[in-house]
Amino acid sequence: MPIFAAMVFNFISDFLTHRFTAKSRHGTHSPFVYKLTDEVIYDFNSKNDYKSIEAQRKKLLNDESLITVTDLGAGSHLNKNRTKKVKQIAKNALKSPRLAQLIYRLAKAAHPSNIIELGTCLGITTAYLSKACPDADVVTIEGCPETAKVAHRNFRELDLDNVELQVGNFDVLLPGVIDHAKQLDFVYIDGNHRKDATLNYFKWCLPKVHEGSLLIFDDIYWSKGMKEAWEEIKSHPDVTVTIDLFWIGLVYFRKGQVKEHFKIKF
Repeated sequence: MPIFAAMVFNFISDFLTHRFTAKSRHGTHSPFVYKLTDEVIYDFNSKNDYKSIEAQRKKLLNDESLITVTDLGAGSHLNKNRTKKVKQIAKNALKSPRLAQLIYRLAKAAHPSNIIELGTCLGITTAYLSKACPDADVVTIEGCPETAKVAHRNFRELDLDNVELQVGNFDVLLPGVIDHAKQLDFVYIDGNHRKDATLNYFKWCLPKVHEGSLLIFDDIYWSKGMKEAWEEIKSHPDVTVTIDLFWIGLVYFRKGQVKEHFKIKF
């Protein structure tokens, strides 16, 4: 079986397994997870903040301009071409409205004073984070200079004034961002989908996490390596609660709580 076909088969198999084994809020016995699922994960009501960001997404989906993509991570399953139309990137690489809006709600519920995002792409999820927490300092890191230019333009057009965009290699920039923070409140890791890199980002964050910290890992079923990284993160002694939503994994450090892992349908 060709490599790509095998990856697709494994991904679909993982998805179906997750759907059959995951629970809804009624299948959880943790008050914290029940409340989070009921009030945040399953809150599908429209918000005013969604409208302007989705209008910006629509512009990107119609943007015919070409940019040269610099990929410092594990690359894309969909398109290996270096020169791409912005509309192609918007279609294939941006988080869906459903998932981006979930990240918005998770951020809003966490009340962070600082947010770190690893992997800006065109800046749509960054915009959701910024709108969710207008008083928080948002630092987002993007490896591709031309993609970052498009993201910066989107931030300007959406009047986002709490976002700092850094451009460069994650391994070089992230340690400095972490060092500069007194503590880490909310970290969204959506870049360089390799096992070793993902585990490094997790380990770098650990000295600054606290009782209220939330780390979100994207694409935890993206590859065999990412699945292994997710299992290693779950088993770390500092981690007390994880929530596997298939598309993303949530990691909490709630001291005094029994260590539990949940799979929730989303």
